[in-house]
Amino acid sequence: MRIVVTGLSGNLGTALLRRLLADGGHEVVGVVRRPPGDGEPYGQASWVSLDVAQEGATQRLQDVFAGADAVVHLAWGFQPSHVTEYLDRVGVQGTEAVLRAADAAGVGHLVHVSSLGVYSPAPPPDADGTPVKVDESYPTDGIPTLAYSKEKVAAERLLDGYEKTGSGRMVVSRMRPALVVQGAAGSGLLRYGLPPFVPSSAISLVKVVPLPPDLVIQAVHTPDVADAIVRALQRRAGGAFNLAADPPLTASRIAAALGARLVPTPRPVLRGLVAATWNLGLQPLDPGWLDLAFTVPLMSSERARRELGWTPGLDAQSALEELLAGMRSSAGTSSAPLRPRSVGDELRDLLTRGPISHRRLP
Repeated sequence: MRIVVTGLSGNLGTALLRRLLADGGHEVVGVVRRPPGDGEPYGQASWVSLDVAQEGATQRLQDVFAGADAVVHLAWGFQPSHVTEYLDRVGVQGTEAVLRAADAAGVGHLVHVSSLGVYSPAPPPDADGTPVKVDESYPTDGIPTLAYSKEKVAAERLLDGYEKTGSGRMVVSRMRPALVVQGAAGSGLLRYGLPPFVPSSAISLVKVVPLPPDLVIQAVHTPDVADAIVRALQRRAGGAFNLAADPPLTASRIAAALGARLVPTPRPVLRGLVAATWNLGLQPLDPGWLDLAFTVPLMSSERARRELGWTPGLDAQSALEELLAGMRSSAGTSSAPLRPRSVGDELRDLLTRGPISHRRLP
């Protein structure tokens, strides 16, 4: 197949490229803002330099999508967290451009990578306090205090509109993964959430973890999400698919993975601290991410298991431990989003381009 992937050089895109190359017989084209060099595995794909948020993106994408059997839409923005206008252009207008261009080009299958962040707050637990896992029919109104969640919801509404009133030529799949983690994403994720003057090795110095003791969130290994996408492509399976691995990550499990002691901290106290430091520009993590972690439901992945034959190859705790090891060692790849992190490079970017949470982008 000829498969065009937006955001192919990022965390999930890199794993998907490796999975497609292992599958064999595919022509893979990546659409990214900053094409990578020839380092592994990027040299085995073709690359187009294009920001899906730019003016005229629909026509350019239509030209790139011509002759493609499938399009996988991964491109998304996480920073600058204080410039939501740009993030909206990437997530919402970018998705609209991809959708229109794929349909106009006669593409047969669109796989849109959505998120657990589209779901409304979790339902009440069972009588014994056990969290209820939701399937793909659960309401998707998102978390209103997080731009990422609102944009994922808006993108899915565009897909809803296409499926109701569009041409009907294109099968649409929606993958809704939990937190997507792997060791190679260590530098990239730290860049999004850690002040530039803090070295990656500081993760090893963490001795206490201030979290609400009732926190529970799901994760999934990045290569396992890539595997689910390929299975959907092979089967031309439409509809939504939750993707999460067991066990759910509790506050105590997160602390154990860090080798640290859990310090029970009320949600308002933790959120207030993160909000204050974010508003002051001291760190780049939007406090809305805590709102998502505190309120998002646990997902059932039964449909993916049943219809895609998908089973996570790595449990969530092991995936988290792999991520933390990657963070400690500044792991990464040769692509721009996953480049190894260093304090020197981060400070140079801070001085020349401003903080990542406020940085000007095209």
